[in-house]
Amino acid sequence: MRIRWWLGATSVAIAVLMGGCGSGDDGGSATDSAAGSAANEQAAKQGAAEAPQGAAPDANKAEGGQAGAPVEFRKDDRAIIYTGSISVRVDDVERAATRATSIATGAGGFVGGDKRSSGGSYTEATITLRIPAGKFAGVVDELAGLGKQERRDINTEDVTEEALDLDARIATQRARVDSGRRLLAQAKTLADLVMLESELAKREADLASLEAKKRRLDDLTALSTITVELLGPGATLPEEDDDATGFLAGLKGGWKALAATFGVLVTVLGALLPWLVALGVPALGGVWLYRRLRRPRPST
Repeated sequence: MRIRWWLGATSVAIAVLMGGCGSGDDGGSATDSAAGSAANEQAAKQGAAEAPQGAAPDANKAEGGQAGAPVEFRKDDRAIIYTGSISVRVDDVERAATRATSIATGAGGFVGGDKRSSGGSYTEATITLRIPAGKFAGVVDELAGLGKQERRDINTEDVTEEALDLDARIATQRARVDSGRRLLAQAKTLADLVMLESELAKREADLASLEAKKRRLDDLTALSTITVELLGPGATLPEEDDDATGFLAGLKGGWKALAATFGVLVTVLGALLPWLVALGVPALGGVWLYRRLRRPRPST
């Protein structure tokens, strides 16, 4: 009985101890879980607080361009060269030319060339104007209003990539020039001095060439070129339809070819005529004299 009692008491004690250990483990786990949840919650709050600050660089990257991604430019940031020509028929060429010049100067531009000609029944003028790019379209419309527009041809060329490439090359070349000047200041022997002076001169020449190209490109993008052709009442518009087909086009082309060939033959004949006269007359005289001397004389 005593043995059974001790076995029962021992079993109860073991069960109580195991239950206590289990509850201790559960309490530790619960405590750890609660601590982990609190840490995660605190981290989440901290991340939520820092999210607006961290989102700004990402937004800037998305707007300004990510590393390795193509850069997008607005219309105002692009470098575009505008060129064009317009033909207008007017009643008074001189007055229209004066008005075209005033339109250009009023827009902040200037006259790049002025060629005028007149004959018995025609008068025409060709004026080259340099106009600020922002006012190009408005000036073209004003020029078209000088009379009856016969022809308009507008061309655009986007040189943004070329401008960016020149800027990068100029910056690199300036750095090379500065480096060469520092090395030249540190030269200690005559041979090093001569070599560095030659290298520096080459680098400066390359830099000057790049800067000249950039200035030329800036000039073309800042000032657009428009050629105005003013035609009087009797002036004819130059023909540009060289790709026309059909019977009439073939007849016109054949007649032009025949006229051109005849003009070439007449030109060649006119060039040879003085030589024929200068050499032919003495040659004919010599032949006549030779035959005269070879003629047999009558016997007496």
